[in-house]
Amino acid sequence: MLEGIRKEIEKLISLYEAEKAERIKLQSLLEQCKAENEACRKQIGDLEQQVNNLQLSEAFGAGGDKAAAKVRIDKLVKEIDKCISLLEN
Repeated sequence: MLEGIRKEIEKLISLYEAEKAERIKLQSLLEQCKAENEACRKQIGDLEQQVNNLQLSEAFGAGGDKAAAKVRIDKLVKEIDKCISLLEN
């Protein structure tokens, strides 16, 4: 009887150790997935910013010409300033 209890305790300890090892392995995997998820989120943010910049560039009709885009933006800013000054008067 005592030997049977001892074998059951050893079996439980063995199962406990196996589950503990599995938990550690899964925690490590979870941390890797979290890091990969964060890297992907950062990449998505960067790509969204690039898309916004390209859309803005196309909206001003620059077609990749930064100087022309700057001139057009400056022109729009001056028009906005005029509108603001008219509203203040």
